[in-house]
Amino acid sequence: MLGAAAGDIIGSVYEFDTIKTKDFPLFSERSRFTDDSVLTMAVANAICRGVPYKRAIREIGNRYPESGYGSSFVLWLFGLMDDPYYSWGNGSAMRVSPVGFAFKSREKVLEEAERSAEITHDHPEGIKGARATALAVFFAAGGADKEEMEEEIEKEFGYDLDRTVADIRPDYQWEASCQKTVPEAIVCFLDSVSFEDAIRNAVSLGGDSDTLACIAGSIAEAYYREIPMDILIEVKRRLPGDLWEICREFYRDYGLPEVRAQVEALQGKR
Repeated sequence: MLGAAAGDIIGSVYEFDTIKTKDFPLFSERSRFTDDSVLTMAVANAICRGVPYKRAIREIGNRYPESGYGSSFVLWLFGLMDDPYYSWGNGSAMRVSPVGFAFKSREKVLEEAERSAEITHDHPEGIKGARATALAVFFAAGGADKEEMEEEIEKEFGYDLDRTVADIRPDYQWEASCQKTVPEAIVCFLDSVSFEDAIRNAVSLGGDSDTLACIAGSIAEAYYREIPMDILIEVKRRLPGDLWEICREFYRDYGLPEVRAQVEALQGKR
């Protein structure tokens, strides 16, 4: 799930200053975590503690009120409305990656992804986006190859994944929906040759860069089974201590051994 945070932080600079190239600096002084990272850690915290997603997301989300939440989510987060608001936005997909790492069957991953989404994003497309993202992470972490992943996700969700980043990039614009974010982010992973390449693909589409890269980064971590250490160091520098500790706890229980070792190697370093 630190792959999701890495994508979020790298993409944050380009979220509203979009670019159409893979040639860009990964980090700058403006690179920061956003709501994508906060809510991903909240879902991880819910899993680790065995508490409802709603409770954990409100608890962690309230610690970071200036993280860039959408307007409807803000009302829900601060208790000004309690019910889900029929959202099809990509927020349900950006936060779901811990589900794909933690649960050990396809059926349970799909069930938990829906539970994590429906507290806010109870529109069918909002639930679908979360389920597709979690299942992609689950397949990748389980050792599926890209052809198998593409076939299974297309069959399950009806997404068109038979595209390349070069096909998508010219006409793609900023988009907040699951239906026009999740399949494109999955393509960014499928069309990559490394973790970093998946992130660069996502940012280069010129859309909602932090969320595209968050989703692509979570799948890429699961598939490539590592995050380059130079990227991980920059992520740790930018994450608050409490969010980093949630990561450590999650990796101890559910993370890939390769990334768990990287996380522990960084402990005590800034």
